[in-house]
Amino acid sequence: MSSAVTETEESARSSPLTPLKLVGLVCVFLALCLDVGAVMSPAWVTADDQYYLSLWESCWKPASTENWKCTSTLGSDWQVATLALLLGGGALVLMSFLVALVAVCIGTRRRFYAPVAFMLFAAVVLQACSLVLYPIKFIESINLRIYHEFNWGYGLAWGGTIFSFGGGILYCLNPKNYEEYY
Repeated sequence: MSSAVTETEESARSSPLTPLKLVGLVCVFLALCLDVGAVMSPAWVTADDQYYLSLWESCWKPASTENWKCTSTLGSDWQVATLALLLGGGALVLMSFLVALVAVCIGTRRRFYAPVAFMLFAAVVLQACSLVLYPIKFIESINLRIYHEFNWGYGLAWGGTIFSFGGGILYCLNPKNYEEYY
């Protein structure tokens, strides 16, 4: 009844789940939740109850009426690029969360750490590009003569990006070098 399991596979299977990896998994889950909230948010830019802009639509209220007029934002190249970069990063965060969760559940953890960290860092790059592109192109292309601010939807997207970066760092740390974390 000898098994053909190599020593590296056995050590990967029996490696203890460190608190660093559990906190990393929580960070990735929070990043995923924040990304979903940011994509669904109606408030990326708001202006004095007269204008708001999300990733999906742009709405304004003429001063003489109570009705809002809305148009799709998917006609503008920079808004489509922002949405595509943000959704691409969100997809990578979702895949990294699923891989990390499967690794925790089936017990083969160590070989999945590097791919999870790589996907998270790639998601950070995509999302950071979209979040830098958005205000630059907004200010360049939309001329609002009233006070406007980047609102909570934009902040949620930055929060998701920061949590993805934190999760990527935690998945890069090697627990063998840090015995005091056990």
